[in-house]
Amino acid sequence: MSERQTYATSPQALDGMPPGIPYIIGNEAAERFSFYGMRTILTVFMVNYLWLMGGSAGERMGEAEATSRFHSFVSVVYLTPVLGAVLADFFFGKYRIIMWLSVVYCLGHGALALMGLAGEAGTWLMVGLWLIAIGSGGIKPCVSAHVGDQFGSSNRRLIPRVFNWFYWSINLGAFASTLLTPWLLEWHGPHLAFGVPGVLMAIATLVFWMGRWKFVHIPPQGAKVVRELLSGEGLKALLKLSAIYAFVAIFWALFDQSGSSWVLQAENMDLRFLGITWLPSQIQALNPILILVFIPLFSYVVYPLIDRFYPLTPLRKIAIGLFLMVVSFVLVAVAQERIDAGGTPSISWQLVGYIALTAAEVMVSVVSLEFSYTQAPRSMKSLVMALWLFAVSLGNQVTARINDFIQVGSPLAGISASQTSGNEIAHGGLDGQVGTLDDLVLVFDGEGRRTDLRFAGRETLDGLLAAVEAQIEASGFEAPSNSAGRELVGDASDPWGNPYRYRLVNRNRIRIWSDGPDKTPTTKWDQGALLKIERPDESEPGALEKVFDRFRPERTWIDRRREALGLPTGAERAAQGHAVKREYFVGGRVKLEGAAYFWFFSGLMLASALLFLLVAKFYRPKEYFHDEEDEAEAEEEAVGR
Repeated sequence: MSERQTYATSPQALDGMPPGIPYIIGNEAAERFSFYGMRTILTVFMVNYLWLMGGSAGERMGEAEATSRFHSFVSVVYLTPVLGAVLADFFFGKYRIIMWLSVVYCLGHGALALMGLAGEAGTWLMVGLWLIAIGSGGIKPCVSAHVGDQFGSSNRRLIPRVFNWFYWSINLGAFASTLLTPWLLEWHGPHLAFGVPGVLMAIATLVFWMGRWKFVHIPPQGAKVVRELLSGEGLKALLKLSAIYAFVAIFWALFDQSGSSWVLQAENMDLRFLGITWLPSQIQALNPILILVFIPLFSYVVYPLIDRFYPLTPLRKIAIGLFLMVVSFVLVAVAQERIDAGGTPSISWQLVGYIALTAAEVMVSVVSLEFSYTQAPRSMKSLVMALWLFAVSLGNQVTARINDFIQVGSPLAGISASQTSGNEIAHGGLDGQVGTLDDLVLVFDGEGRRTDLRFAGRETLDGLLAAVEAQIEASGFEAPSNSAGRELVGDASDPWGNPYRYRLVNRNRIRIWSDGPDKTPTTKWDQGALLKIERPDESEPGALEKVFDRFRPERTWIDRRREALGLPTGAERAAQGHAVKREYFVGGRVKLEGAAYFWFFSGLMLASALLFLLVAKFYRPKEYFHDEEDEAEAEEEAVGR
């Protein structure tokens, strides 16, 4: 028999769960392990590891640039579902697209695991992320719609439950990988940390293939999709859902920062919790573990309880979730204010924030996913799932573009030792002419590493830096507060008459700078220096951490890599004790930093949540299911006979 004759093409008249559901759930758990394992470490990798992956040390990526790249990648992941949905609904069907693109997905993980072994690591990173974006994104709408395709009118009441367990499996895989891959990255390096998720993706593909005879394979609808899309009913359904998705997009603009800005914030917090010192990227594991608890808790306790006093529709659940997201970002904004003041707040601030964020996810993401399937016309299920995922893409584009906008470039970007035959390169500065007051001079050592940056006014700046360093050492290596720092800087100014400014970035970072030759704040001509306080790690490992000592090498991968490249290792820096290092800069700052960054997104989410209340009030839902169409066609045939 051919595949078309063997595979079921419409839901069976079942009262219980369809037989293919366990294979879909198992596939999703393994696939999500692979994706979230890679995603969890991506930002930390780009900031702290990528510059060490070549034959010599490169330029370290800034936090704002890494955040932008992270969200640009996530945006593409959730944009390619449009391609997957079109291929599935028009030409090949969901099952084939899931299988084919899963292979592409595996190749992407392989490219990431091979970074640094040959060629440019940045090129491997780009190729790997594009392949993962095409594979992961392309199968997303098909998998979600494939779940719903297994159900008919006789067991449709189970759809909310299976979508909850579908989401539960996602977070089971995410929880395991979020704990494991940061540990692998820290101790065993990027090759293993990116390679293990690739193995899990291969397992996910195998599990899905094993269930091929159990599934309902809804055939591609071809031109029927276009007819329904262009019909008044199809367009109306898409426009109505698009109004909802505009707000879901803002939700994702904030939610996915748990993998970027929240991780970078955690690096400046006290990471001791439950007797363990956690890695900054491991804190994300709280989200999936809370999901495992919250999905059944909300389904069987919270929703029924609220529904007794206030009837809960899907749109009302989404509205509550949007306001909970505001709460989560307010919490991290308050924590960031403490960091900006030189404190080291407990990671508990983020932990409480994750409770609000995860509750918001259950009420926005889970509910809107289920709601989208029921509101999608029958031949447009994958297309509507793609539209839902496009909202995720749009939200991440919002965050990426904001992080692009707040970055201030540097006129020295891209200049390397290979562009000079000596050890110095002179840059013409603002006027573009060498030999004038605004010249910039870069100094390199014999290994091609930048060792100094000279510009007019360095003598005055160095005097200010020396005064601040003396105060740091006198106070036991505590950074002066903003008010104390401003007193130390006094009324000193640069050669163009701009006053020097003092800012405490965090307890280990101080910035002293001026507006430079263009006399304009926050441009690429700002010039100054960062003072970095280096502290030896004096924390004692907890009992649980000691258990894992036998599974890891004596030194971290970064220390081993730095030694191979001739750079100071963590052990060498620790042996020196406390120290203060200078790093001169021209440009390269950000326009929105610290607590102001988180307050901005809190305000954006609050405004969106308030506006959503108005949209939800006028929305009128309408549900569609596959077997209803079969019944209608049967009735038409009976009338014709």
